[in-house]
Amino acid sequence: MTISKLLVANRGEIAARVLRTAKARGLATAVLRHATEQEGPAHLIADEVVTIDGPTPVAAYLDISQIVAAATKIGADAVHPGYGFLSENAAFVAALEEAGVTFVGPTSQTIDLMGDKVRARAFVEERGFPVAPSAIEDDDPASFVERARAVGYPLLIKPSAGGGGKGMRVVREDSTLETEIETARREGERYFGDGRLFVERYIERPRHIEVQVMGDGQGNVVHFWERECSIQRRFQKIIEETPSPALTPEQRDEICETAAGIARAVKYRGAGTVEFIYAQDGAFYFLEMNTRLQVEHPVTELVTGFDLVAEQLRVAAGKGLSAVQADIPQTGHSIELRICAEDATADFRPAIGDIRLLDEPQGEGVRVDSGILDGGKVTTDFDPMLSKLIVHGPDRAQAIARARNAVQNYVILGVTTNTGYLDAILAHPDFASGDVSTGFLAEQSETLTAPGEDVSDLLMAAAALSDARLVSDVMQIPEMYRKMGGWRN
Repeated sequence: MTISKLLVANRGEIAARVLRTAKARGLATAVLRHATEQEGPAHLIADEVVTIDGPTPVAAYLDISQIVAAATKIGADAVHPGYGFLSENAAFVAALEEAGVTFVGPTSQTIDLMGDKVRARAFVEERGFPVAPSAIEDDDPASFVERARAVGYPLLIKPSAGGGGKGMRVVREDSTLETEIETARREGERYFGDGRLFVERYIERPRHIEVQVMGDGQGNVVHFWERECSIQRRFQKIIEETPSPALTPEQRDEICETAAGIARAVKYRGAGTVEFIYAQDGAFYFLEMNTRLQVEHPVTELVTGFDLVAEQLRVAAGKGLSAVQADIPQTGHSIELRICAEDATADFRPAIGDIRLLDEPQGEGVRVDSGILDGGKVTTDFDPMLSKLIVHGPDRAQAIARARNAVQNYVILGVTTNTGYLDAILAHPDFASGDVSTGFLAEQSETLTAPGEDVSDLLMAAAALSDARLVSDVMQIPEMYRKMGGWRN
């Protein structure tokens, strides 16, 4: 099988990141763009930009028939879905297969199986892999509430078809169980068109650890080690790192081999992530499998030296895996920060505006996967993540120091971002010691979101002036203000 032209059916930083690898491999490239969408890095990188239409930009990116038609019209051999949108949509994969276009990812059957949390859980449990105590609504809807009570509190309610933390509810008291079940059901129907639920024992102060896997579709699988993803706000990850500071070498081998075993059992093809809840006593339980590339994949690339998109393209072209397990190192430490347009001091309200000045950090061990351009516009049409700041250092302490320096030197004027909030997390002594759980941000919310002084209006006004001397002066203000300890936006 030959891939000579790739269409990236996504946008923003992930589209740009996939396109760079595709071009480096000599492929012709194309990317989508909604008629009202601002130009971004991906549109400048791609050889061809395909305009898509829809009542909203998101609706256009979810239009299977339009995207498949675009792929065939431009002669694309393959489509890379990035993440989000149609990346885990079995119907999209089937439509591409019918059109004779290669999907860079797993089969529609695998997506169908692992995308349903209940079916995936049953598949994993039947093969002897660890899962937390649970009750599944589909087993007997009439007795679901009573079976949920029997699991014991605290409980975590999840939509069967869910993802991204949407619809999840923690229940600690029996008096609220039925109300929370109905709320979760409504949210499942709203977000996923599927109100089915299941519950599992909620592990107190858990960590969220995931393992990057890659398979050739024939049962051959390697893992690229684990990632720690416990720094979450409302079940959404915002800082990820590898290696996990919680694991001993023996635990690391055990959890990574468990993930690889699950991927082998499903004859996984392409890049995927097996996610686990990790308890304080060292026990871990299967959570879900994401059948796509993850937002946080760059930290894995920096500690292993492998380009995961290149591996995806290789497997999609039928060439098999490029390495055996013994060839995959874990060198140094890497941390990723998600830079988002939001106001941490106003309950993380999404922010909009025109980017008046953009100065992204550079230097040794610093990587920025960006989806924005200087002079661009930030709207609420899409997810608020603007870019990813990734650093690598010889050990965790030096990676944290490098991350703090980089995020303090990430300048974006015109739009409020979470850079100050991220820096506050990195500076927290519990983060520095690695003593965190998925509840860390909620526990420390008042400390981390305390408002600092804000000179962003002054900076914007000065930057907007055409006087060259004033523009030069304002370029110095971010660094001066940071040195005074007040830099937030």
